[in-house]
Amino acid sequence: MQYITRESAFHRLHPFTKLIFVIVVVLLAVLTSDIVMLAVLVGAVVAAAVAGGLVRDLLRQVPLLLSLAVSLLALTVLTIQNGEILGYLVPQSVPVIGGAFPVTVGAIDLAVAMTLRFAAMLFAFQLFVISTQPRDLVHLLDRLRMPVDYTLMLLIALRFIPSLQLEGKRIHEAQLARAYNPGRGLSGKVRGLFPIIIPLVSNSLGKATVLGLTIDLRGYRSGLRTPMRDLVPGRVDVAGICCMGLLVAGYLAMLVI
Repeated sequence: MQYITRESAFHRLHPFTKLIFVIVVVLLAVLTSDIVMLAVLVGAVVAAAVAGGLVRDLLRQVPLLLSLAVSLLALTVLTIQNGEILGYLVPQSVPVIGGAFPVTVGAIDLAVAMTLRFAAMLFAFQLFVISTQPRDLVHLLDRLRMPVDYTLMLLIALRFIPSLQLEGKRIHEAQLARAYNPGRGLSGKVRGLFPIIIPLVSNSLGKATVLGLTIDLRGYRSGLRTPMRDLVPGRVDVAGICCMGLLVAGYLAMLVI
């Protein structure tokens, strides 16, 4: 979820066009529950990533989506019992508790629909983030009259969290280089978190202090900001926004009919 410096079709688009793209994908994903439509939407986002040369960066989220799909499937099977019964988590041959937790068609359909919905929204947002420079995003939100405090929080979240992940990985590697061995199993993993969390939190507090001082030194509280460059939408941006508007209008017309 960090900006990637690259020459691609998505990088050349205006940030407002990419923001409209994210809004359209989220809107369509929320409005529909049809698995086929959601699969088409995910395919369209992946196709856009392929056209922009960003599909490899997009597919890094697949393990996260697979774990999410398994969790949603387990949750829906345990809580929803609508539709035809396909089987049971506990076989009927087991005494006393046999036939418990039926696996129904409704539970599987809901889990698949929710997974595809999350995949479409996650892929769209990731395309937006990795192809938009933070300064352009800040400039766009400022033009849209977004309160500057919310803009700052979004920018810090996009820049600070990946930095913490990288620093945590480095601390873990440093502990391994010092032959630190907390043991195996779940207890070993839990014990292995403390030598990482403590220095990570300490370093994060120090970075937060430096960040606050930097913001003050750059005149953040004055309210006067001068953008380094003023991006202007091009013909491709106008055509893309018109196509997305027609897509949303057509889908809403289908719902009405």
